[in-house]
Amino acid sequence: MSETLAILVGGGPAPGINGVIAAAAMEAFKCGLRVIGVYDGYRDLAAGREPKTIELTFDHVSRIHTAGGSILRTSRTNPAEDDATLDRCIESLASLDIRYLVCVGGDDTTFGAAKIAQRMHGRIGVATVPKTIDNDLPLPDNAPTFGFETARSVGAGILESLMEDARTTARWYIVVCMGRKSGALALGMCKAAGSTLAVLPEEFPQRVDLQSVIDTIVGAIIKRRAVGRPHGVAVVAEGIVESLEQDAFTAPVERDSFGNVRLADVPLGSVLRDGTRERLEEIGVDSIVHAKDIGYELRCAKPVPFDVDYTRTLGYGAVRYLVEGGSGALIALSGGNVRPVALADLLDPRTGRIRTRRVDTTTEAYRVARDYMVRLEPIDFSEESRLRTLSAQTNLQPDEFRAIFERVALP
Repeated sequence: MSETLAILVGGGPAPGINGVIAAAAMEAFKCGLRVIGVYDGYRDLAAGREPKTIELTFDHVSRIHTAGGSILRTSRTNPAEDDATLDRCIESLASLDIRYLVCVGGDDTTFGAAKIAQRMHGRIGVATVPKTIDNDLPLPDNAPTFGFETARSVGAGILESLMEDARTTARWYIVVCMGRKSGALALGMCKAAGSTLAVLPEEFPQRVDLQSVIDTIVGAIIKRRAVGRPHGVAVVAEGIVESLEQDAFTAPVERDSFGNVRLADVPLGSVLRDGTRERLEEIGVDSIVHAKDIGYELRCAKPVPFDVDYTRTLGYGAVRYLVEGGSGALIALSGGNVRPVALADLLDPRTGRIRTRRVDTTTEAYRVARDYMVRLEPIDFSEESRLRTLSAQTNLQPDEFRAIFERVALP
């Protein structure tokens, strides 16, 4: 009887998931393997229930690589939440009588796969394929995670429309986009679309107060008005929430099974909008400000050709790695070749979690983006003429303007 390979998807959707499923299944068929798809990620496995599965055939997967979403659905269940959950997950996997497991997911799914691989000791070969539109996994050669390029492309298109609406109606949009630990998506969308500014968690390495984030946006509004442009679009990475002081929100924030703040339930956009409106009214600036969330629109978009190409190689690589005797690795590409990265090497010894790749604010890639943004800078306060021009847009005297806004001027 043929050995069986199982495929499951964990975490949030990302464009290209179906490309991985299709390529992994088709390569498995060529290797003489039976392939089953496990619905809803780790959810039923972690609960000790028999999961809903489907035996995949060539007809199921031959044309899905260009489609968004996931034919196997997904869930955010943590299979390693505690020892009991991990035991149930392993027992459920064993009951499926599988030899190989391909997990498609981001940092949390990868963390779960690492724990399963450690406990299985090779009885089930485990490989994970990195997926996240946040682009926050530490891949070789600084390669993007699949789904990021599509999300950036779709997101930049949305920003372009908002920028035109802002210009036409003389208003500002504060756009909150996905990015829990990394501001890569916010920066990439901003840079590609040429929006006014991006605000990233990496720019605040320590805890920051909410008013500083608000005043960063207000400073950009004032600086644009000084050159006759009463409109703009500010992009804010949602992960800024985890950099804020604990009392930034009136209601306590809830967390998921991985211990992450449920960012979708945090009204960051409306809080920033209201705070920006209040500050503008306080300093005598008349400006229309609205908030917009961009997130769910990006996750199941039709993948761009880059992600279709990329995911087909990753799915193929995962199966080749497993059938050649490998286990316990993340499948990445380096120089056009498949490069397995040991899951154990991805763990941060300090936290025991998967290491996060964040935006490197020392690089030219970031510097170019910053140079095209409009935001307050130290020179705006060191040159008196600039300071007078900016304060003239408000009801503040130059010294009063300096006292409020100089602290948010980034070099």
